[in-house]
This record gives sequence, C-alpha cells and structure tokens, in this order.
Amino acid sequence: MKDLNVKKIQHTLEEFVKERNWDQFHSVKNLTMALSVESSELVELFQWLTTEQSNTINEREEDFIKVKEEVADIFAYLLRICDKLDIDIEEVIMDKIQKNREKYPIDKSYGLATKYNQLK
Repeated sequence: MKDLNVKKIQHTLEEFVKERNWDQFHSVKNLTMALSVESSELVELFQWLTTEQSNTINEREEDFIKVKEEVADIFAYLLRICDKLDIDIEEVIMDKIQKNREKYPIDKSYGLATKYNQLK
C-alpha cells in the first residue's frame, strides 16, 4: 500500500466541491448523513454473504469494484467532515489507537473479542 497523502486528497475533494458549487450542501449534518448512507451501501454488499464469501470478495472483480467505490465514498465523506471541523485525522487516529492500547492490554485481550469493560 502506498503512503496516504490525506491533505492532498482533502484539497482535491475541496476543489471538486467548489468547482460544482456544492459546498452550500456540505454542512457537517448533511455530510454525516451521506456518510451513513454510503456505509449502509457497503454493508449491503456483504449482507447475505457467508464469512468465506465476504473474505474473498476481492477475488470477484465486479463485486470488488463496488466495494472499492463504496469505501472511496465513505472515506471522501469522512475527510470532508474532518475538513469542515478542522480535525487532523492522522492525529486523532493515532490518539485513538493509544487509548485502545490502554483499554485492551495484550495480556488481557489477546485472542479475545471481549469488550474492554468485560476483560479480567
């Protein structure tokens, strides 16, 4: 996987929106609702698949193209929300990973799908 240039993607998305005068529609509320819709569209692609089918969807070209398009839509809306709210996505992800490291210490969570407040 190539290194991701979040700022470049955000700038490109901003230009795309401005060229079409769509910023008037891109309130945080609307972007959040659109994100939810796109997430549901991704879920729909997996809804009736078995675990094996979902794990190998990248081997079925037509289905995989749809998955990639939905992932791109989700990421685009997420980045637009971050841009609107001045959220540094790289920073908040790294902060969240650290919080999760503390909530899920390896010695208590290794190999378990248990919620942090249920770990012993």
